[in-house]
Amino acid sequence: MKRTHLPLPDHSGGGNFYDKYGSRNPIERHLVRRFLEDLGALVDQTGASHIHEVGCGEGVLIASLARPGRTLCASDCSMEVIRKAAQRHGNLKPPIVFEAVALEHLDFKRHGAQLIICCEVLEHVSDPVGALGRLQYLAQPYLLASVPREPLWCLLNMLRLKYLPDFGNTPGHQHHWSTASFVSLLNQHFHVLEVRRPLPWTMALCRANRASAELHRARERSEPPSEFNSGQFSDSESIRCA
Repeated sequence: MKRTHLPLPDHSGGGNFYDKYGSRNPIERHLVRRFLEDLGALVDQTGASHIHEVGCGEGVLIASLARPGRTLCASDCSMEVIRKAAQRHGNLKPPIVFEAVALEHLDFKRHGAQLIICCEVLEHVSDPVGALGRLQYLAQPYLLASVPREPLWCLLNMLRLKYLPDFGNTPGHQHHWSTASFVSLLNQHFHVLEVRRPLPWTMALCRANRASAELHRARERSEPPSEFNSGQFSDSESIRCA
């Protein structure tokens, strides 16, 4: 089976282009708080005790989910970003395992989880359908995904006089979805269970299509060892906050 590579744009080396979590703007802080509240409510609905965030950036989102009895893991393509996340959240109990590994190299046995979270990542990858296929492979069985809600996102950027030459498009955003078009995309690999619309995002809780996911895993088992399994990512690139 041919592997699908999901490169980020050259200027996007992991992490957030704009640190919304660190904003001092009271309106932005309110919007982010509502986003995290909706995300937390959907996470609680799953009852998942093992959670893996793909594309975790600085780790703020996964850290907000820390609870006794939960096993939290997080990955990002940038080792520098992962080191910063580990340092930033090093005092959390239970600890979070941070790992520098690209989406296409995530392995089911090592990185699969009851709940996979992928927030504000899909708009950056060159092949979002392929990325969702990989996320389906990892989900056991839930995925919680979010993307900027368009065209609202770009309009709000323009209202605050940001990225005007690109009509409000945030640098690195290769794809743009309304709520309806994002749900349609997710339906290619998942059953969408609930959709929320915290301004200005679309957020969806999904359950993996079991038959397709099992077929994907069976094909993976029949392949030669992947780049990941051959040692491209060593144990030194896993960082446990303790």
